Amino acid sequence: MIPEGPSPVTSSPLQFFPWMSPSPGIGSPFPWLWELKPEERGLWLIRLLVACANHVAAGSLENANIGLEQISQLASPDGDTMQRIAAYFTEALANRMLKAWPGLHKALNSTKISSVPDEILVQKLFFELCPFLKLAYIITNQAIVEAMEGEKMVHIIDLNSCEPAQWINLFQTFSARPEGPPHLRITGIHEQKEVLEQMALRLTEEAEKLDIPFQFNPIVCKLENLDLESLRVKTGEALAVSSVLQLHSLLATDDEVPRRNFNSPPVSKTRVLQMTQRTFGEWLEKEPAHIYNPSSDIASSPSSLAPAPKMGSFLAALRALSPKVMVVTEQESNHNGPTLMERVIEALNFYAALFDCLESTVSRAPIERQKVEKMLFGEEIKNIIACEGGERKERHEKLEKWILRLELAGFGRVPLSYHGMLQAGRLLQTNNYDGYKMKEENGCLVMCWQERPLYSISAWGFRR
Repeated sequence: MIPEGPSPVTSSPLQFFPWMSPSPGIGSPFPWLWELKPEERGLWLIRLLVACANHVAAGSLENANIGLEQISQLASPDGDTMQRIAAYFTEALANRMLKAWPGLHKALNSTKISSVPDEILVQKLFFELCPFLKLAYIITNQAIVEAMEGEKMVHIIDLNSCEPAQWINLFQTFSARPEGPPHLRITGIHEQKEVLEQMALRLTEEAEKLDIPFQFNPIVCKLENLDLESLRVKTGEALAVSSVLQLHSLLATDDEVPRRNFNSPPVSKTRVLQMTQRTFGEWLEKEPAHIYNPSSDIASSPSSLAPAPKMGSFLAALRALSPKVMVVTEQESNHNGPTLMERVIEALNFYAALFDCLESTVSRAPIERQKVEKMLFGEEIKNIIACEGGERKERHEKLEKWILRLELAGFGRVPLSYHGMLQAGRLLQTNNYDGYKMKEENGCLVMCWQERPLYSISAWGFRR
């Protein structure tokens, strides 16, 4: 236990650790940092990150700057798990600080180029390096196959159409049906035309090989701008909807946060600094709530579901299309809290587990792993921490909230396919994905790293 002292809002992070003096030294202003053992370094990085985030939340930029300087001595995008996480969290915190000077922030970001090929590549790398998307596609496809048994015309709406591998697997299953494959139409939604063009090309090639009557209907738009009339659902079609890591972005359209709410109250020191001499991995596994317990916050309770009329309208409109099944995959974490500190602590726990599973699966050197961490996880972290209002798209919520939202929109839960879960289990076993687990929860499926839930999958049908 760290002894009580000055408030973390008004004091430097160093005042938490009076025995650590920032006296100048050769090569580093904080020479004591280099004396830490690896297991100690992880704990100090967490403490420094939370203290720094408290200063950012309180608008104490001078103290936050001191904290960032300390953390930069330990963080590294190619170090161990905690060093890598710290590198991206400090970047996100610094980005949020820079927004206090809009001109400076815009100038530093004015020449950044968003590359569609890079976006496609990083999604493919995540698919290949971690099993989560593979599992989601297996479960989704099997739910669709079973819902479409006996149907001759099938229409699938893909709310995030970017990975051909999902539907190629479905094509193969449909082609093996005793009665032959159905006439299949996929409506793919994505904001990048190039992504949809590649999807159409790859899927059309595969459908021709398997002799499946197929049509791809591309819709280039952001999900929040989708006109449901453009889906062109025809009479006689059996409809399915697939949403993989996409629905949460709609919550941004319901949130225009006033500037006065940009900062948030700090987390008290007694709640965040109750860590002993355990390593970070042990601490995270055994005491994930000790740093900050979001359940004590009303905003994190499922019963306090924030009003989201646009999300509600979108789900109700989908329900009005009468889909036989809708399968939803989402991140299993609450990154949509109203305060910065809620989101920082939730994100630290969530992304620590993601970085840890990559650490166990892929060695540190490969550029592919660094691209996933920087271009995917790092950008998500930055959006969760540095952005507010409509700009904050990564509004991940837990399964319990999605259950409430979908039921309010008129959907009813559909049991997930037992055969699909068997297939997913075999994937983990045959590919030696040690440490990855699946758990059933409320009739839905939760994908975990060790015991930490990371993604949820749920299936829904329209209630008459």
